[in-house]
Amino acid sequence: MKPVYLLISLLLITLMACSTMKEMKEKQAMISIIPKPVSVIQHEGQFILDKNSSLEFNSSDKDLISISEYFNSILIKSAGFQLPINNKSSKKIILKLVTEKIGKEGYELNVTDNEVVIKGNDYPGIFYGIESLLQLLPPEIYSKTKVANIEWSIPAATIKDAPKYQWRGMHLDVSRHFFKTDVVKRYIDYLAYHKLNVFHWHLTDDQGWRIEIKKYPKLSEISAWRVDRTGINWNEREQAKQGEKTPYGGFYTQDEVKDVIEYAAKRYITIVPEIEMPGHALAVLAAYPELSCTGGPFMVAGGQYWPITHIFCAGNDDTFTFLENVLDEVMALFPGKYIHIGGDEAAKDEWQKCPKCQARIKAEGLKDEVELQSYFVKRIEKFVASKGKTLIGWDEIIDGGLPERAAVMSWRGMEGGTLAMKEGHDVVMSPYQFVYFDYLQGDKAKEPEGPGAILPLEKVYSFEPMPEGIDKNLQKHLLGGQANVWTEFIPTEARIEYMLFPRIAALSESVWTESSQKDYKDFMKRMDTQRKRYDALKVDYAKTAWGYK
Repeated sequence: MKPVYLLISLLLITLMACSTMKEMKEKQAMISIIPKPVSVIQHEGQFILDKNSSLEFNSSDKDLISISEYFNSILIKSAGFQLPINNKSSKKIILKLVTEKIGKEGYELNVTDNEVVIKGNDYPGIFYGIESLLQLLPPEIYSKTKVANIEWSIPAATIKDAPKYQWRGMHLDVSRHFFKTDVVKRYIDYLAYHKLNVFHWHLTDDQGWRIEIKKYPKLSEISAWRVDRTGINWNEREQAKQGEKTPYGGFYTQDEVKDVIEYAAKRYITIVPEIEMPGHALAVLAAYPELSCTGGPFMVAGGQYWPITHIFCAGNDDTFTFLENVLDEVMALFPGKYIHIGGDEAAKDEWQKCPKCQARIKAEGLKDEVELQSYFVKRIEKFVASKGKTLIGWDEIIDGGLPERAAVMSWRGMEGGTLAMKEGHDVVMSPYQFVYFDYLQGDKAKEPEGPGAILPLEKVYSFEPMPEGIDKNLQKHLLGGQANVWTEFIPTEARIEYMLFPRIAALSESVWTESSQKDYKDFMKRMDTQRKRYDALKVDYAKTAWGYK
């Protein structure tokens, strides 16, 4: 061969190789899973999901049946068909519970032309494998209505994955604004899509009590309702006056709570209920003023953050009887390990003036009102522990001395959680600087009404729950991380979605993916596909990270 032809041949081969590499890279970009898996290897080929496919698994396994029903419930809406079970089809999606080491909540997903195999050591792992399988399908799979003229192709790949943390949480405040169970269920679905596994349900606060307690019916009759100040900025709302009508609010019956718990359990999400104490108690005191330091009268708060002065009387034994009876009913409903008691922002002005509280301080040999709060929390913790549950509270419960078995949710920063870990307590990191989703996402002039602080997507993505400098022997005490949605400025489901999306995706990667694998540029590339999923869901997500485009 002449040198010129040899040169041309080599050049053509090089161009073909470059073209092939480019095509492979483009194909690789088809896989845009969030949160990012531990390992993704893409192969040649694809599995075409259609009516001739089937689901294969042990049909006597109730959990696998539930997982298959969940998958089919999504498929029927967008694709218009469901997969039959164990019909010996030549194209199968196989669900396997295995003993080979994959890891807690982990999964292996292998896709070939004729077979999809999802393996896990536990049911949550298989469920998360299904969530990744959905993300391998075209984004339209998330549509709530049938999509025509689309091939439901799944790229051939091998994926290995497991979460970094055991607590991957989202919180929702239903006290400031009440949201019906259908809204709560959709919220739970959003958590499931992002492989989050804890739903922190903020059920009580100054502005409303949201859970039926059969022993105390006035909590539903009085504490769940307030004056209607709709249309007035939250911070400018006048407090309610005695005699004003209270039409605004609502509550969940215990049957409704059970229904939501069951719904969440099918998505391997544990619900942590929050019953606020000793502060943020005004809604309760409106119905049961005898539990206060002054005797009232009180009205459920109509808005505003401050002042938060009303508090349960810590010198009154009836207070503890009431709270124990309430917690008895709450703990009977919620099967999870943790009961959240709040404990934050408890102004102690009333305790300073209250003869009963001062007598309690003296009788218990306490130093001051800070130690009185510690006494209060320790007394409640002892009761919660006697029922086989674990108390968790905001990091103010550290002040004055932390109960021996209590867990801490650190919101004022990382410092409280760090201190608790060093003292041997389990911790969930939830610092407002990184994970308060009621904060605006960008330019105040272009964002909805809110508290004023700004928390962009990239800042959420930078969240690392593990504080620096923690001894390896103590790192086991970090359960994980959580983001919070406080709803003072979020009165509708549409606003919830706007504040949640796309930041929930950044949170999911911060609590699932190893820090060494996190890369914001790579995340944003995958978010281009994630946006299409959100479009299919028809959620109103914020576009600030894309310049409002």
